[in-house]
Amino acid sequence: MMGEETEEHKVDTRKQTESNHIEADVAVVGLGTMGAMALWRIARRSARSVVGIEQYGLVHSHGSFTGESRVFRTAYHEGTRYVPTLLRSRELWHELEKDSGRQLLLQVGTLTVGYAEDAAVQNVIDSVREYDLPHEVLDPAQLRERYPQHAVKNGNIGVLDVFGGGMRPELSVLSALEQAQRFGAQVLANEKVLDISVDGPERVTITTDRRTIRARQAVVAQGSWAKRLSPELSRILSVQPLPLTWFMPHHLELFTPDRFPAFIRDEGGVHFFGAPSLDGYSLKVTPRHFHDPVADVSEVPAVITPEKLSEIGLLAQSFFPDLNPEPVHSSVHHDAFTINKVPVVDVDSTGTVLTLTGFSGHGFKLAPAVGEMAEQFVFGDEITFAAADYDIPAHLAALGQ
Repeated sequence: MMGEETEEHKVDTRKQTESNHIEADVAVVGLGTMGAMALWRIARRSARSVVGIEQYGLVHSHGSFTGESRVFRTAYHEGTRYVPTLLRSRELWHELEKDSGRQLLLQVGTLTVGYAEDAAVQNVIDSVREYDLPHEVLDPAQLRERYPQHAVKNGNIGVLDVFGGGMRPELSVLSALEQAQRFGAQVLANEKVLDISVDGPERVTITTDRRTIRARQAVVAQGSWAKRLSPELSRILSVQPLPLTWFMPHHLELFTPDRFPAFIRDEGGVHFFGAPSLDGYSLKVTPRHFHDPVADVSEVPAVITPEKLSEIGLLAQSFFPDLNPEPVHSSVHHDAFTINKVPVVDVDSTGTVLTLTGFSGHGFKLAPAVGEMAEQFVFGDEITFAAADYDIPAHLAALGQ
């Protein structure tokens, strides 16, 4: 029966896609990380007609989620207030894994290495204590014995977040979109949104380069492109170019998922994170930033300069002596950052449009729970993020505007 319904939906979708006008209960603008998860969570309730619009092809290479792997963690450097959302997100990642039949979250743990007095490390320790998260705290001798891949200094400590691990981002976004379509969502790819107009409560018109879409509600999840349709966000958002780099170790067997957790390292103002080898020959070890923020995605550099790659490689080798310091491949990505790195989860004054953006480079792990917030918005449930901490007015107040 499920198969028959799915086939009928596919026929209906083709017919609707050819139309220059679509009516829907809900429209989701942007089908990257947050949009894909929102589309999945809304569609699974099967009580609303929902259409998703993406300016590129589905699971494209232009967005913030690409790059083979991401780090998942529940013991959080950014502060304990995120931990309940991360725990809920972990449950939903497993739900998406079950529905899709794919392994998306590699449960290898996440190891934080730094100094106990560092604020980020203290946040990790506070997280595991406040929420009783499964973990281990390792002194320098224990770190060297357990994880000889790491260069460990006297005074370093390690905190292993047992619930942490590595994630497969492209496969995760694809799985969410597939499940959304399975539950009846209509998907429009390679279609650029030109305007979003709110005509009153439960009346929003979305104009694309191909058609007009009228919906009762909209979820706008444009990430780094958010300012283009919402210029008011320019006051609180910038686009941060982000590098990803991979290196070959001399002893690959030390860096496989069964022996090497995902990691975060901080030392002397230098920050690196990464995941175990997933491709069979290289290790992802990448810094936080390599370039100043830019005003628009069009200004993000296409490549990392050879000089910067050399610098990154020598720093990576200082953390992991077994690495050959020349990157075997690299790529440039981006995300929308807020000044205080608190995301924007904002409902407009009419209660018609939910805006999701500004996740400041740490949103992927939270994505299913953010998708659930979109579901809560659409169905009138209480949104589980505290609005006072996560909305646009709070950002502007913090900036004195």
